[in-house]
Amino acid sequence: MIVIEVTGTPKGQPRARAFYKPGLGVRMYDPGQAEGWKGQVAVAAHSSIPAVPMAGPIGVEIMFRFPRPKCHYRTGKHAGELRQDAPYWHTVKPDRDNAEKAVLDCLTQIGMWRDDCQVCHGEVSKVWAETGGATIKIVERPEARQL
Repeated sequence: MIVIEVTGTPKGQPRARAFYKPGLGVRMYDPGQAEGWKGQVAVAAHSSIPAVPMAGPIGVEIMFRFPRPKCHYRTGKHAGELRQDAPYWHTVKPDRDNAEKAVLDCLTQIGMWRDDCQVCHGEVSKVWAETGGATIKIVERPEARQL
């Protein structure tokens, strides 16, 4: 099992954008809004990259931690204490699947595995925390016998 701890605020992979330019036609581009986050993932994963990209089925579990906003904390003489009604689960953007896609794309680019289609199992969660980041657990899965 490979465990990667990333610090920073998780970002989701943005959708590709298109524009029309007379004489050139339609062009596509990636807005690049997640590049900083993907760079942090790459730096954190650098020492875990195998000499040869993983082959076969892979399981990936990711827990995204988003820094809590000020409104989750009390004020006055109890300043700094977490409010009792502060949520645990992060239910706002970025979407879970877009955040996962940014991480998987990054790990593919740095050579963790051949292609992110190999990732066939795993859980992804988003929670509020004191500081932002992510815990990524990667496990090579043995081939299952056919039923």
